[in-house]
Amino acid sequence: MRRVLVVAYYFPPSGGPGVQRVLKMIRYLPDFGWEPVVLTVSNGTFPARDESLCQEIPPSVHVERTRILEPYALYRRLTGTTQAIDVAVLTDHARTSWRQRIAQGVRATLFIPDARVGWLLDAVPTGMRLIKQWNIEAIYTSSPPYTCAVIGRALKRRTRRAWVMELRDPWTGFLTTPRRWWLPRMIDRHLERSCLERADRIVAAWEGIVSDAREKYPTLPAEKFVTIPNGFDPADYPTVEATRTSALTITYTGSLYGLRNPDVLIAALERLVADGMIPLQRLRLRFVGRVGDDVATALRQSSLWQQIEIVPYLPHTESLRLLLESDIALLVVDRSSDSADIVPGKVFEYLGAGKPILALAPHSSAIEALLTETRAGTVCADAAECATVLAQWYRCWEEARPITTPNTSAIARYHRRTAAGELAAVLDAATSLSPLEQSSA
Repeated sequence: MRRVLVVAYYFPPSGGPGVQRVLKMIRYLPDFGWEPVVLTVSNGTFPARDESLCQEIPPSVHVERTRILEPYALYRRLTGTTQAIDVAVLTDHARTSWRQRIAQGVRATLFIPDARVGWLLDAVPTGMRLIKQWNIEAIYTSSPPYTCAVIGRALKRRTRRAWVMELRDPWTGFLTTPRRWWLPRMIDRHLERSCLERADRIVAAWEGIVSDAREKYPTLPAEKFVTIPNGFDPADYPTVEATRTSALTITYTGSLYGLRNPDVLIAALERLVADGMIPLQRLRLRFVGRVGDDVATALRQSSLWQQIEIVPYLPHTESLRLLLESDIALLVVDRSSDSADIVPGKVFEYLGAGKPILALAPHSSAIEALLTETRAGTVCADAAECATVLAQWYRCWEEARPITTPNTSAIARYHRRTAAGELAAVLDAATSLSPLEQSSA
């Protein structure tokens, strides 16, 4: 069996959707002839931890953990925040304190491409050793953080191994990109371009990432890019007895913050309750995960508050259990210039759960195309539209009729094992290039 070095910062015991993608890749890659060797961190500052995911690492997979120098303890001291780091950083800038703005300015100026750049010091020499020790034929990096790509570039330069660079989100100019002044912005763009040019193949989690990269760097050949969407693993879902809920239960799992806000749903339901179309006691809203202070405050001020439950981050299986015990899965797409292209990994988990999906997203978006293909839900762009949809869905629930009729064959295409097979094909293609082609890729 051929071996691939997997460079990933987000790896168990880290929680979150980025972890799921890499974890499932290493689980299923051996089915397609590739044995993974994982390089990750031993002391990462993760937005969420899920120790239960460590049990899902295949026992046969070698995992090498190295130390990383991270600035987030200093960030918390400077800002006084107790929120998860990603939620704190992405909270509405207009509401941030002067201390937060100073800390974010330091982050944007000094930590390029991101605050995990300190991992380079240990990751590159360790990666070199692993490549030699395990006779590694290919390197696969998963970003963000984009430091993983910089590590991949360094290892490729030193070893001339084939390198597959994965992007789960765009690099520069995205909603998560720090607001940099011209010099650090130029350095960041240089790193992005250099990595995109040096990689033998570039895997994107959604098509908008490819469009973004080729728009910024038109000379990149189209054949270098492969889109492998996120997915779901049926083995992850616990067995839940089918019972009728006493109130229409709408569940969201994941993070919420300034740009990712359920206020459209709240406004729609407040209108329906005020008009007497849905009794308040017949509603239940459940937000599972990390909720930013700005969103939590708005939820507490809502007239629906007595029917709202905020559940802190849970182990993955428990989060899925709450989803399966719901009537509707809520998807909230970040409000940004990229909104039409964003496809959150969470939507595939919802597809696997088989729950009707209410997506707060733009029309003519990638999410709307996916929901149309799978017939798994509806996109709502504003409160009025959302209220109309929910009124119809409430009647279906009340009458015990199906809310949606999903296309199960279309949904089955998004199995995690299928994605691993596609990645294996990319690794096969990348390693088939001659050394000269690899060095000039």
